[in-house]
Amino acid sequence: MAVDVVKVALGERSYEVRIGPGLIARAGAEIAPLLSRPKVAIVTEDRVAGLHLEALMAGLAAEGIAAEALVLPPGEATKSWAHLQEVVEWLLAQKVERKDIVVAFGGGVIGDLAGFAAAILRRGVRFVQIPTSLLAQVDSSVGGKTGINSPHGKNLVGAFHQPSLVLADIDVLGTLTPRDFLAGYGEVVKYGGLGSLDFFEWLERNGPALAAGDAGLRQEAVRRSVQMKADIVARDETEQGDRALLNLGHTFGHALEAATGYSDRLLHGEGVAIGCALAFETSARLGLMAQEAPSRFRAHLAAMGMKRDLADIAGALPDAEGLIALMGQDKKVQAGKLRFILARGIGEAFVADDVDLDVVRSVLLDGLAGR
Repeated sequence: MAVDVVKVALGERSYEVRIGPGLIARAGAEIAPLLSRPKVAIVTEDRVAGLHLEALMAGLAAEGIAAEALVLPPGEATKSWAHLQEVVEWLLAQKVERKDIVVAFGGGVIGDLAGFAAAILRRGVRFVQIPTSLLAQVDSSVGGKTGINSPHGKNLVGAFHQPSLVLADIDVLGTLTPRDFLAGYGEVVKYGGLGSLDFFEWLERNGPALAAGDAGLRQEAVRRSVQMKADIVARDETEQGDRALLNLGHTFGHALEAATGYSDRLLHGEGVAIGCALAFETSARLGLMAQEAPSRFRAHLAAMGMKRDLADIAGALPDAEGLIALMGQDKKVQAGKLRFILARGIGEAFVADDVDLDVVRSVLLDGLAGR
């Protein structure tokens, strides 16, 4: 298959997202034009290192590029102050200079953490994203959001720092567990939900074959998702307007992640998928969209074998008031008001600042009652 290229148009900071098979093996040739000297520093994590680090090192070595790697523990807990300090001090020990390249090699956690470290190291060092999860390929590796979590909430400490290049190797998706793949699919289906009924209908037709391993369909799903995100980021890099649409499902989802301790009880993409369903349900109860729409969205999640309701989350959850309180810690709070992304239909999302919390409460109460 040919490599697809999506350009993120940000003037002098524009970059390409290259999507296709075999990109890790060709990483040296892809990255070499960016380098001022033949040396990179790689930040990765245990699982990814065990599966793919040797191939990346070989791909770099083939072009005469020396590389050292820092291997961190996997999981959301790695997006912490302690690990940020570890990464920064390691990069300094590697004598990384301002013109060098840091390579973020992993899923969203590594991309966010390594990208933030690059943003603050020497007041800004360039970095390349090589995302190894579906979630990172379609969402977190593109657009320049970097950061870590705080006990107060997710992604509350960070910076906008755009990568110089993104290499999305479709082949690595074959090494994901079914659960991790479907968690990433939660972000794919979000794009249909927020801005393209046509894409959502394409996913309804092709989602099961895509999940079963069809590489061509996987590449097309990543390409379409990345193109939608790139278009939005080019219009609104720092989330003053349109970019907020990318948070469809996230106000609910982040609260659910916090409620489950950012643990394996609920992966980020699972929270997003449930959050999208809750956002559509809220929209329907507000009279904004037909009641059939949230049902159709949930039916697609069910057909994919995904979590779609609060009832699908194992273990105890806070009550509705507790979940609303967790939403209040979200970055999208403005002037003390919760911002929700709602929709007039699948593919027709918009930003709403003055949502009736009684309606949100009723959606949560009904969801909790179904547990």
